Amino acid sequence: MARIAILDRGDMTAEQGRVYDAAKQSSGIVGGPYCAYIRLPALFEACQNVRAALASGPLSPREQQIVNLAVARHWNARYPWFAQVRRSLAVGIEQPVIDAINAHRDPGLADARERTCWAVARDLLVSKGLSDEAYGAAEKTMGLEALVALVASIGSFSMTCMTANTFGIDPPAANPTPLAT
Repeated sequence: MARIAILDRGDMTAEQGRVYDAAKQSSGIVGGPYCAYIRLPALFEACQNVRAALASGPLSPREQQIVNLAVARHWNARYPWFAQVRRSLAVGIEQPVIDAINAHRDPGLADARERTCWAVARDLLVSKGLSDEAYGAAEKTMGLEALVALVASIGSFSMTCMTANTFGIDPPAANPTPLAT
């Protein structure tokens, strides 16, 4: 059950309404953790801008989704997991890959960049850093710019997951792939 009241559009301040309307028009993403972010319109807008910058960056949609699934699974973030499973299926990530990540197993990714996204996300979240060896391998596979985007994506989506968890933002009851317990 949500710990934070969901603001109706009519109850928002002028600034909240402005950033809400802009987000609704550009990306359509105004739910989930954004229900908390709207309380700070500048934060809501900054999150939208970071999301857009990362989406147009050097990571493919599949790579981005592998990162998001790994992060949501790490944080046991139910709403982000729900939203990212849906998006992952839409970009062609197979259900067995999603199920493996959900079960805390290696998803057995064939693509080297996708494997690197999984490994870097897992290592950063568990170890809070990368060994010199892991960093070197990631930079070699991804390139420096993509590695920067990868690390930023992990951090940004961690904030999303922590927000959803803190404020009790849960997925709908009809969730086809809930987080494993």
